[in-house]
Amino acid sequence: MMIEDEELRTLYKEASADHIQKIEAGLLHLEKNPLDRVPLEELLRETHSLKGDSRMLGVKDAETLTHQIEDILGAVKRGERVLTPQVFECLYQGLDAVRKIAHEAVTGQSAGVSVFHVLAQLMGAGADDELSDVKETAASNGTAAIGEQSLAFNDAVQLKEPVEPADVLAQVSEYQIDTIRVESQKLDKLLTQASELAVTKGQIGDRVAEIDKILALWEEWGREAFVSRLTFDELERRWNTPELQPLQNFYNLLETRLEQLGGLLNRLRTTTSEDNAKLETVANELESGIHSLRLLPFSTIFNLFPRTVRDLAKQQGKDVNLLLEGGDNTVDKRILEEMKDPLLHLLRNAIDHGIETPQERQSFGKPASATIRLRGYQVGSTVSIEVIDDGRGLDVEAIKRSAVRRGVRTEEELAQMSTAEIQALIFAAGFSTRTAVTEISGRGVGLDVVRANVERLKGNIQVEFTPGKGCLFRITLNSSLATTDALIVQVEPYPYAIPVGFVEAMQLLSPQEVFAREGSQTLPFEGESVTVAWLADLLGLPVKAPTSTKALHATSKTIPCIILRIGSERLALLVDTILEQQDIVLKPQSQLLKRLRNISGATILGTGEVCMVLNPTDLFKSARKAVVSVTVQELTAQAQVKQKILLVEDSIPIRTQMKRILETAGYEVTAAVDGADGFHKLRAGSFKAVVSDVQMPNLDGLGLTAKIRHFPEYKDLPVILVTTLASQEDKRQGAEAGANAYITKGDFEQGVLLDTLRRLI
Repeated sequence: MMIEDEELRTLYKEASADHIQKIEAGLLHLEKNPLDRVPLEELLRETHSLKGDSRMLGVKDAETLTHQIEDILGAVKRGERVLTPQVFECLYQGLDAVRKIAHEAVTGQSAGVSVFHVLAQLMGAGADDELSDVKETAASNGTAAIGEQSLAFNDAVQLKEPVEPADVLAQVSEYQIDTIRVESQKLDKLLTQASELAVTKGQIGDRVAEIDKILALWEEWGREAFVSRLTFDELERRWNTPELQPLQNFYNLLETRLEQLGGLLNRLRTTTSEDNAKLETVANELESGIHSLRLLPFSTIFNLFPRTVRDLAKQQGKDVNLLLEGGDNTVDKRILEEMKDPLLHLLRNAIDHGIETPQERQSFGKPASATIRLRGYQVGSTVSIEVIDDGRGLDVEAIKRSAVRRGVRTEEELAQMSTAEIQALIFAAGFSTRTAVTEISGRGVGLDVVRANVERLKGNIQVEFTPGKGCLFRITLNSSLATTDALIVQVEPYPYAIPVGFVEAMQLLSPQEVFAREGSQTLPFEGESVTVAWLADLLGLPVKAPTSTKALHATSKTIPCIILRIGSERLALLVDTILEQQDIVLKPQSQLLKRLRNISGATILGTGEVCMVLNPTDLFKSARKAVVSVTVQELTAQAQVKQKILLVEDSIPIRTQMKRILETAGYEVTAAVDGADGFHKLRAGSFKAVVSDVQMPNLDGLGLTAKIRHFPEYKDLPVILVTTLASQEDKRQGAEAGANAYITKGDFEQGVLLDTLRRLI
């Protein structure tokens, strides 16, 4: 029986082949190493996954046989069975049968497998050993029942047939690789490298412009030489003397050299322009090709939900029709993976909370059968996924009562909140209008989990409803996680990138528009009071601009302002300059940057400058708390004199961010790209401390530390290693090399680094 859905056929083909290959490899390992039981866990996971995939897609025969293989392996793990050669032979034959059945499911070609026969083989695996036990028992007890049992085992054993070598050879000779499975991290790395070509292409374009300037200068020199030549000819006519011959020779040589230089420059410009055009074509095609490899249709996950919705609705005594829309639209693979669980939770929530029973719907004048729409679509560079039901909608009063009961908000706070702000409370941590846990709605897990998953993908979720008519949840995400459209702003002297998807408006703010409200600065925007914050303040940078409302009113010039929006919340950010909007490549986020509030990653601008990408969700949290986790201004005040620090780090984003952290804290920083460069700069200067990575080219951090300790003048120089290597053995090696402190990037917080520096210097 062939799987009907083409997309699911392709998925099952790839997944089943991968599982079968791993199961076979595990069996081969166990057969050669029978005492090694570690692979059993992996084998059980693979067989369980293959069984689950087969069950979900209706490949019942594969599910049945895989279930029996799983039972045998489970018994071996529990010590109830022994892996004898006979058992291995049965497992291999069972796995071959599963492979043929999976092939039939994706091609429609008959597998020619007798499932009853293969199942009997698996059930009789190791029967000879069991039969001897049975006979001994029968001899001692003399019971007829056990004699019948042994006969059953004999029947099962007699069903076994040897595997024909020709069949195995045919399988090998017909084998071909139709698809290649690639880890998404490798595609991310390829995409990053391909995007770097775009930066290189822009830089080559700048070189072409520089060649044009040189050509213009050459033409100017040619004109000046021509004028000088005319002057010389006039002099020669007036004073035809031998003394002018050397000057004439000089002008002749100059004209020749200028002509040669012009020819070289014109050829250089032509070839450079051609190379740049070729590079642009290749870079664009490569980047586009890698992007397309990561894209999968929405139907990849949408098709997983109809059966689930049907079963959940039946369990609740409700009649629900699930409509799937926009399944052909493509989106980044990781988005589909990350959105599966949130969408399942929203569907469960709709069935449990929103949809009424058929009797209730008819009493309200609705059709007895409810409708849930799961819709995916793309607008520009963003994709949206909507879950829409025609149920009862949100109960605002129930939300208020639950918010007070669970301590999320007080009654006084609720009285001052708008309807949009109240309905957004359903995304608060621990919020639920249910007083009893139900199996369907997630066993007490609220929508805060859904919101957290969406925010992890730098997206946002909104809810809209009409009482008695239904509810809509809309998730909005960037269509590609590798690139994003960003607004580049400047907070002196650094640029920062803000994802455009969170930017609602930009404007020049007059200081007189800002007023104080409940201890914070606010401004009116579309009938609401929006909190105002300086971006420099949220990032913990020294704020040179006025921070009080009175001081702000005293200024006369307008201030660039960006209105950010997440759901129903808004935040007005004040910056020094709004530079431009451009498509940026998000670099894979390092362990170091993951612990920095307000920073989601880094990118390299077309100018080659490193730029930090801001996390709007964190900015909202920082604005609400009105303080940053590490108050860098206080650290700056404590640094009375700028002390010199040598920073050794090969990663450009990490080196840039750490340099900023140290400079903002009042240190003077010299950066080195690896251990060899660091030691050279150490010998050439004078430093109070060295902060170094461990894994670097040329000379790693351990080698650098050991080299430093070889010199008596550096015996008291503090050396701090900051690395991802976190084992006790790694830390021991760091101490043996002579490091004074060892900070792991997985636990990194900028306050820890600064506190360590202050303690050691």
